[in-house]
Amino acid sequence: MAALLKSLLAASEKAANIAQLCRQEEALFSLLIEEKRGADKNKKFLQDFKTLADVLIQEVIKHDVGKEFPELQGYIRGEESNKFENGLGETVVVQVCPTQPETAALLQKVLDRNQTAAELLAAAVHQEMVLSDPALNDVTVTISTENMAVWIDPIDSTNQYISGRGDVVPVDGIYPSGLHSALVLIGVYNRHSGEPVLGIINEPFFQEQLPEHRWQSRYHWGISYGDTNLSSLSRPLPRAPPRVVLSSSEKRVLQKALVPLYGEQFCFASGAGYKMLCVALGFADAYVLSEGSTFKWDSCGPHAILRALGGGIVDFAGTLRAWRAGQHNLLPELTYNKPEEGATGADLWANRGGVIAYMHHDHLEAVMDTLAAAADVL
Repeated sequence: MAALLKSLLAASEKAANIAQLCRQEEALFSLLIEEKRGADKNKKFLQDFKTLADVLIQEVIKHDVGKEFPELQGYIRGEESNKFENGLGETVVVQVCPTQPETAALLQKVLDRNQTAAELLAAAVHQEMVLSDPALNDVTVTISTENMAVWIDPIDSTNQYISGRGDVVPVDGIYPSGLHSALVLIGVYNRHSGEPVLGIINEPFFQEQLPEHRWQSRYHWGISYGDTNLSSLSRPLPRAPPRVVLSSSEKRVLQKALVPLYGEQFCFASGAGYKMLCVALGFADAYVLSEGSTFKWDSCGPHAILRALGGGIVDFAGTLRAWRAGQHNLLPELTYNKPEEGATGADLWANRGGVIAYMHHDHLEAVMDTLAAAADVL
């Protein structure tokens, strides 16, 4: 598992480099947007976008990790289809080729024969990543990867990645929108139990370096398996008073229901993965979402990190029903191995009941007591 952690972290850093490269070249960036259509469209947004950066990052992680861990080939999945349509109406299957020139030639087809852009991206795809993180040398966990699978969200909060403001000011540590909420999310789960085992969150746009306007990334990781819980993060203390982070589109009835617990301590942010990260970093005590607008690839990585720190992510609707029925133990945590029955397209892997991400179990109990007392929630 230590070797897999290092491999995935290196892949996440390569992914961050690709995301930065695409974003820093405006002329290149304008070529990289294609609207999602049909069954793959996320219903939450009027317009949702797929970028070549998304597809390329996903395929790079599949390629690099699958090459090192052949037993995972076929079990590394992501949000994106790897078919991309260029401006000439050609459909191209994006993949990492054996050599850099071959990858560049393939990418030229996507980029409307833009050779310079294709060669820049191909160089990033084939770059050898060397991690300089001494803390990883102390990770000696031995867990078989035979029964594992991987969820990838190549760029969570794609709409913020596209809108691309890097000058958003944080509110008490939380960025309400902008590039800071665009993350690379990688989660490893047990194929049989569905439990999250290893998680990585990479922030490609963590810090902008001036005057060259280049972005610096950072990553966080966690391993939770049996009695083993390890993380690059330390467990944050509960906040006083407590604070919740929500989607700006969250239902007013839910916001009203949470007032007795949080008062005015509401924060709003973009990106499901980013809001889960805010809980892991201690900027919020919980992230509550009543709608089924997140997916397995959004939550698997953050969930593993939260579990490693003593927290977790439960199903909003299932937990509330259980709580009202007096069942306060063994609450329904999210799992990652089974599709939603009767669903199609992206909805097969939706967290249909909504989510509650938390760090401290006693705070989850306070959230559930508060919601259970509100008759108009669920």
